[in-house]
Amino acid sequence: MRHGRNETEEERADRRWTDLMQEIRVAQTGVQILLGFLLTVAFTPHFQGLQQTDKTTYIVTVVLGSLATGALIGPVALHRIVAGRRIKPRAVTWASRLTFVGLILLLATLTSALFLVLRVVTHDAYVPWLVAGVLAWYLLCWFALPLWIRFRHTSGE
Repeated sequence: MRHGRNETEEERADRRWTDLMQEIRVAQTGVQILLGFLLTVAFTPHFQGLQQTDKTTYIVTVVLGSLATGALIGPVALHRIVAGRRIKPRAVTWASRLTFVGLILLLATLTSALFLVLRVVTHDAYVPWLVAGVLAWYLLCWFALPLWIRFRHTSGE
């Protein structure tokens, strides 16, 4: 029984790069839409009436969204700059790392944005509990389940 694919290091890097770009497209779209929305909020009349805590949460959320956008677009710039240098396997590794950092920052952005919206809309004490529940869901879907599947169904080879 043969394990893995019969491909060269360069073929594997090409395949992994294509897979990574498809994955990034999903995350990039979400973070760019969220950031675009967040950037317009400061120019609404309601924004000026927010409490300072909410304005601070907004600033943190916008910065997190900007950082996530940078990390998720970073692999494209990386590829452009190193293309043709015969270092694609290393480029794929670094692009994968940037993508993972981008997902962590996206997680923080979504959590912060949810906290801000629920706090402004409800002013209730249960907001942190709701946000913690959604954060737990994100962690389960994005990390716990994939890691469980990885460890459960990957051989030790």
